[in-house]
Amino acid sequence: MTEIKIKLERPRVEELLARYEDVIGKDFPGYRNHVYRTITYAMHFLEHDVEVEPLVEIAFVYHDIGLWTDGELAYLEPSESVALADNEKYEWGLDTEALRGAIHWHHKIFPYKGPHERVIEACRKADWVDASKGTIRKGLSKQEIKKVEAAFPNLGFHNTLLRLAKDYGGSTLVGGIKVTRGIVKW
Repeated sequence: MTEIKIKLERPRVEELLARYEDVIGKDFPGYRNHVYRTITYAMHFLEHDVEVEPLVEIAFVYHDIGLWTDGELAYLEPSESVALADNEKYEWGLDTEALRGAIHWHHKIFPYKGPHERVIEACRKADWVDASKGTIRKGLSKQEIKKVEAAFPNLGFHNTLLRLAKDYGGSTLVGGIKVTRGIVKW
């Protein structure tokens, strides 16, 4: 596999995230860097295939957005809805099933098999690497993960997830159970 490449500037990502900055509020910097880390990992798994880069960027901008737009712990479907509505509204022309799949399956525990497998699986692996803070590496070296994390620091993103679980669920435990039941796929 090729060396991991870090793009510090992604104009499409910045433009799309800017539309939701007010909704995401104080969580914005952490979410932005999570988006950049996951895109970086996914593009590495896809060997930097520029043909799928727009889909990967857009999917990751929207993959958790339902946490803020809908205030939902079961945020996959709300995130998909926002992404698909914007795909239509802004006429991006992305394959709706690929976009939906990249969002819907990004927490799948076992490898994804099916339509658009290459991209969906790269997105799934990328999110697991970042969600686990590099404990799950999916073939990446510790040094590669540290390099990406240095470029895009956590800025409290994982703490944000715990806080939202508590805020939306009533307690961290109840919220954690709701999150797990609502977003983890087998």
